[in-house]
Amino acid sequence: MANFSARWPDLKWRWSRLDGLTAIELQRIHGARQQVFVLEQHCAYLDADDYDEASFHLAAWSPQQRLPLAYARVVDPGVKYPEPSIGRVLTTSAARGAGLGRELVRRAVAHTVAAHPEQGIRISAQAHLEAFYRETGFVAVGAVYLEDDIPHIEMWRSG
Repeated sequence: MANFSARWPDLKWRWSRLDGLTAIELQRIHGARQQVFVLEQHCAYLDADDYDEASFHLAAWSPQQRLPLAYARVVDPGVKYPEPSIGRVLTTSAARGAGLGRELVRRAVAHTVAAHPEQGIRISAQAHLEAFYRETGFVAVGAVYLEDDIPHIEMWRSG
């Protein structure tokens, strides 16, 4: 695994509510989400949903890249699930294989626990990423189900 710090020494992480993002940042975040979830995964669905307004947004930015290298959102408790939820987790093609996805999830969990202590975190993970999320303390709860024609599994991490 490559070291992303050496690859992007000027990488900046930003944790913000929707109204704290600039219009350009939001446009680029949506561009990254569409690139990964719609074009690369060949899945047509409504990406820009009402959850963005009730979420924190975590993105890794580099001046060498137009789109964020990594992104996740943390939906507030009581909006999607009773607990906070991490979703829309991605690394763009330029960042894959460098360990940035693991750092993204580690940071998203840390921010979520700090913002919503002792509540736990619930996610709807693509089933093939179950082992990846287990590395950060998530456990599968329930059976695999289809979401947007992609196998998913609900996972839980205690606070």
